[in-house]
Amino acid sequence: MTSTRKTAVIVGLLFLTQTVAFIIAEQLITGVLTRPDYLAGVSAEANTLTLGGLFAVVSGVAVVGIAVLLFPLLKPTSEPLALGYVCERVIELVLQLLFFLVVPLLMIAIGNGMRDGTMAASASASLGSILKALHDQAIVVLYLVTSVGGTILAVLLYRSRLVPRWIAVLGLIGYPVLFVGCILDLFGVTDVTKGAGLIAVAPGGLFELILPIWLLAKGFNSSSQALPGKDDPQIVKTG
Repeated sequence: MTSTRKTAVIVGLLFLTQTVAFIIAEQLITGVLTRPDYLAGVSAEANTLTLGGLFAVVSGVAVVGIAVLLFPLLKPTSEPLALGYVCERVIELVLQLLFFLVVPLLMIAIGNGMRDGTMAASASASLGSILKALHDQAIVVLYLVTSVGGTILAVLLYRSRLVPRWIAVLGLIGYPVLFVGCILDLFGVTDVTKGAGLIAVAPGGLFELILPIWLLAKGFNSSSQALPGKDDPQIVKTG
């Protein structure tokens, strides 16, 4: 039980780390993308973009760490779903590395080319808008993948009773809402990154805030059949 309590604390900390790191990474990179004609001066923003990429790496690694640590606890409930959850989080890590490292590096390369004269300065506006649009769509795709993994986690938590079911229900509501919101975003109906579209993000975000706080404060439910030792044969003393 002591080991399980430690796992709960680490998972809770990783959830919070992942959330904070992702927000910082997005703010740093978006801060550059929203500046007018940002490619013309992107060389001066290389450190900002690199730092954003590093925070994205931290976020992605934390996401995978959560899945790996939870796997032994979720496996008794459904091994295929637990394994699927780990695989989905690995995909999420790969996407974060792609979107938050490759794209900024491409931006820096284009900016250097414009500065050195190997790329026409007139291409700055058009390429800048393309990269900005690519980043915006990448966030939606990342949210879409996250909604699938979050739903799997919520199902496993609900069935295993590792945490109170009302927390799992919040995830069961929040992540499908996010999934629908992302689909609507891809078809241009809404925008999940701003305005009214943020409603689709809120329930899942609330789940990812409440769950780690609960794990840090209470740990996993001691009555859950998924906890180690619950199915161990009992030693009966005879007189």
